[in-house]
Amino acid sequence: MVNGEGPQQVILVQVNPGEAFTIRREDGQFQCITGPAQVPMMSPNGSVPPIYVPPGYISQVIIEENGVRRVLVLPQQPEFHPGGHSPLHHPPPPPHAHLPAFIPHPAMMPPPHHLYTGMAGGVGDMSSQYISQYHPAHIYPEQDSHSQHGRPSLVHRDDRTSKTHERLQKKLKERQGGGQVKDSPPSSPQKSCNSPPTVDIHNGIGGKGLETEQGQLRHTVSSPDKQTGKRKIGESAGKSIKGGEEVSDIEARGATVSWSAPTKPESENDSKEDDPSFSEPLCYEVSISISGKDGKYQSMYCGEELSATLEQLRPATDYHVRVQAMCNCLQGNPSEAVSFTTLSCEPDPPNPPKKISGTKNSLLLQWKAPCDNGSKIQNYILQWDEGKGTGVYEQCFYGPQKQHKVTKLSPASQYSFRLAAKNDMGTSEFSEVVDLFTSCSVPLPPFPPELEMAGVTWLCLKWQRPASSPKEDDICYILEMEEEGSAYGFQKHYDGEELSFTVRNLHRSTKYRFRVAAYNSEGKSNPSQVVEFITKPDIPGCPFKPVIRGRVLPNSFKMAWEPPKDDGGSEITKYVVELSEGTSGSPWGQVYSGPALEHVCEGLKPGCSYQTRVYCMSEGGQSPLSETLQVQTPAVPPGQCQPPRLVGKPKAREVQLRWGVPQADGGSPVSCYSIEMSGPQSEESKEVYQGPELDCSVGGLMPGKTYSFRLKAANKAGFGPLSERFEVTTGPGAPEQCKAPSTTCKSSSCVVVSWEAPPCNGAPVTEFRLEWGAAEGSMQICYSGPGLSHEMKGLLPATNYFCRVQAVNVAGVGPFSEAVFCLTPCTVPAAVSNIYVLKESELESRPQPVYSPSTCLGICWDPPCDHGSEITSYLIDIGERQPIVVGPVTKHVIQNLQPDTSYRLVIRIQALNTLGAGPFSHTFKLKTKPLPPQPPRLECTAFSHQTLRLKWGDGPAKATSDALQYQLHMGDKNGRFISLYKGPCHTHKVQRLNESTSYTFRIQAFNEAGEGPFSNVYTFTTPRSPPAPLKAPKVERLDDNSCEVTWEALPPMKGDPVIYSLQCMIGNSDFKQAYKGSATTFHVQNLQPNSDYRFRVCAIRQCQDAPELSGPYSPTVTLSSQRNDPALAGSAVGSGSRIGTESTRARQSLSDEQCAFLLLMVFAVIAILIAFVIQYFVIK
Repeated sequence: MVNGEGPQQVILVQVNPGEAFTIRREDGQFQCITGPAQVPMMSPNGSVPPIYVPPGYISQVIIEENGVRRVLVLPQQPEFHPGGHSPLHHPPPPPHAHLPAFIPHPAMMPPPHHLYTGMAGGVGDMSSQYISQYHPAHIYPEQDSHSQHGRPSLVHRDDRTSKTHERLQKKLKERQGGGQVKDSPPSSPQKSCNSPPTVDIHNGIGGKGLETEQGQLRHTVSSPDKQTGKRKIGESAGKSIKGGEEVSDIEARGATVSWSAPTKPESENDSKEDDPSFSEPLCYEVSISISGKDGKYQSMYCGEELSATLEQLRPATDYHVRVQAMCNCLQGNPSEAVSFTTLSCEPDPPNPPKKISGTKNSLLLQWKAPCDNGSKIQNYILQWDEGKGTGVYEQCFYGPQKQHKVTKLSPASQYSFRLAAKNDMGTSEFSEVVDLFTSCSVPLPPFPPELEMAGVTWLCLKWQRPASSPKEDDICYILEMEEEGSAYGFQKHYDGEELSFTVRNLHRSTKYRFRVAAYNSEGKSNPSQVVEFITKPDIPGCPFKPVIRGRVLPNSFKMAWEPPKDDGGSEITKYVVELSEGTSGSPWGQVYSGPALEHVCEGLKPGCSYQTRVYCMSEGGQSPLSETLQVQTPAVPPGQCQPPRLVGKPKAREVQLRWGVPQADGGSPVSCYSIEMSGPQSEESKEVYQGPELDCSVGGLMPGKTYSFRLKAANKAGFGPLSERFEVTTGPGAPEQCKAPSTTCKSSSCVVVSWEAPPCNGAPVTEFRLEWGAAEGSMQICYSGPGLSHEMKGLLPATNYFCRVQAVNVAGVGPFSEAVFCLTPCTVPAAVSNIYVLKESELESRPQPVYSPSTCLGICWDPPCDHGSEITSYLIDIGERQPIVVGPVTKHVIQNLQPDTSYRLVIRIQALNTLGAGPFSHTFKLKTKPLPPQPPRLECTAFSHQTLRLKWGDGPAKATSDALQYQLHMGDKNGRFISLYKGPCHTHKVQRLNESTSYTFRIQAFNEAGEGPFSNVYTFTTPRSPPAPLKAPKVERLDDNSCEVTWEALPPMKGDPVIYSLQCMIGNSDFKQAYKGSATTFHVQNLQPNSDYRFRVCAIRQCQDAPELSGPYSPTVTLSSQRNDPALAGSAVGSGSRIGTESTRARQSLSDEQCAFLLLMVFAVIAILIAFVIQYFVIK
């Protein structure tokens, strides 16, 4: 049941008798609530929580007349969903970030996804509780006969539940046969007859608000066609993927699965464009099984792709794979399973070999067969390090057996072994290295064990290794113990390799006898000498809780206690009593130490809380603390207070008193104070204040009178005694309020203010204070003195002012008078304060003709204060020139000036009225700009077939601090000029040009004076480009006296043919031309024996109207001819020629990519070395 109208609603889960409701709390534990009960749960977003029901059931939400929603769990008919399963079985969608989780109320967590809870109003077959794990493919495993809570499963129902189920099935069929909607679930059998027919069906998927669910579900009942349209999404997702799976790229531990999307029913093709639900993407889940087609499947992939790669598979294993489609938490039927088998591979790494037995000179090793991964293991490879310990292993066994005996070994030596398995697919990796030792002789008896540390129930013993045993021998030790008075003799308590052991579970204050023996693979030594050790006594138990003896006094109390039940095996020596003041963790202090069983605690504070505890001491140590006894001493009234004191000076009708707390509060906090006052003519006292504060104001007094005051304090025990008297005489009063002052204007900047003296109220007036200001709320004191008038100077003309006055005497300050308004008369305007120079952009925007900044000056100014009269004109004085008169404007352009000349400007303003002209402004210096510069001469200083370097002017090539700058333009194909460079430099390099092409340029100079004119148009032409460099030619020896040289061919360059020049050098002589022509091969004849030949080639461009252009030469290739040796046979000569040719080919030059990579590596090494030198020598 859902109650409430706000965003947070409380959901009451009704648990009927015999039913149970399981929830998970915040700490993660499960809590089972049995009926009858109502569990309140809070929904932060106001939505009905997801209802997870068993297979074959659905949840139904019914809205009753009072607005309460009741959730019923009903059985489901098979024809409800064509897929053979209810959409309620699907997992809920992931929670959205903007929806808070459904939390229990007040401190309960929501049930997990695998819990089925019996809701309120459920039918009889919901008396059982389902707790099962959710499986992705909505396949529910076979459940046990009992659930986790010990109750029978839903399958085993009683007769009453079965009959109720049959009646619901019958009613549901009757309603379907009577013309009802086919997919509508039956109404609740517990719903009253007079309830409204509105039914809200909640399918348990969750994730939507309560209002949204109501609107959608009501619409579902009224419109069956739309309900059928929603069911189409489940039908489309329920279609299985037919014949789409294909397994490819099968390997030993992986495979690739691909499939096609499921088809939709034909009836949906016409309406899928109108239904936005079909636009949702499908999600696919791939599952595999290794236990057959009908075995258990495991999910391996979930996503929207139509293919998936399966990894971490077992080699040589039969798998079955199937695909299942999902859409909006609706799952389709799984596809037909497709089987495939992974490939075989080499075996898994075996476990290290184990030592079965051994002697001084042999070791018998045995091992187990690892997983063969589909191919039978043929042999095993056993390797060892021969006892050298160098990490180098040699093979000592190869065969199919699973054990091997290694002989001819040294006694007490360490040997390392590792093992590998081999089958037809290959050899596995080696196992981990295992270290084994050969045996030694029987060890000698060790020394007796020594006591390292003793406890109450344990003894820590240690012993030494026999001196005659080598370090390589594996020696184990047996520790035997005999208890005093025991008839069992020595018993073994430890058997191992350690040299120490702690014997536990012993008796306190008991004597024990010990001995130790050593053994190895050869035998056991005699036991050592017997030693005796005694355990320590235990600490005593804690004493009983202290008790109070007699009455608790304000300063003392008597306490007593009983000894502990267990003394720990030794006599109690003393008792220690600790006392702590308060109950908030104050430090404990020792107040008694002795053998007595009672003590009197004295010197305590009244009304204070104390804690006391006891512990005892014995030979075994200190006992635990006893329980704490809390004692509260009674409180007493507070002591006498100090007389109150006066705060500040006494006022005429009021005095301020302050006092301190009493020195003794009586053990209880002071709750209030009382002030009693006696008048000047009466001895009777009356209370003028009572409260918890430490100060008060006593009013209603007469000025100049004497009053006496006494103080007393009170706590929960009552009032204390009165303090001594304190006498105070009141002072005179402050003056009364003054009358409103009067004002008289003497000029536009001077006003005289006068006032009258008010009544002094017992003390003569010593001074008057005058406040003056332009606003009534922001006046400031401008006069303080005994006079009755004041003259205000330096005021602004035509301005409103306010003023008020107050009187002051020794008693204080009187109130201010009423504020008076005053207006000063008008006067001449003020002087111009700020003058600015107009920018060139502001001059060009003016409607007048264009002004040159070299002969004109544009100025503007801020209009000054007119002092109550409108400004009609301005007067501009320019040194010796005739003054200029302008109208009521704030801008003006002065023309006909000299370039690059300084001028002083004086501006005067004249008002419209008869008051006169304002004062002159300050003198400002302005300067006209020089004339724009002339363009420089443009020259071409360097050129190539792709670049032109241009230079202009006589300045340096780089930029300087001169304000003169240049702008270079280049003409395009359409005759327009495009800006190439703009800056202060005198050179510029134009790149990416075409060969043998003419380009036009012009230049312009500009500075702060403006842009100068453009220069004449200059034309410059780029030369032709030479051919590209060729790669190194290839040389192939034909016979002893001739060879063939070949090189690459270049295409013609813009119609110009390309020929080649081959040069040859014999020995250390100069290169000579051997061939020049258009061919790409050349046969060299008459080679001299015992000589080295070097060849290089270059391309030559034959221009039609210009001389030939030669490109760079290619890298040099060396041909070493055969040297005659009379000692070698003819066959050796032939082979030598072949070897010389091959070496010649091997010594050919590297390619361009190899050269670039080699240079890059050299630069990287140099950079690393430089960085290391800087780091080591400079930084450190």
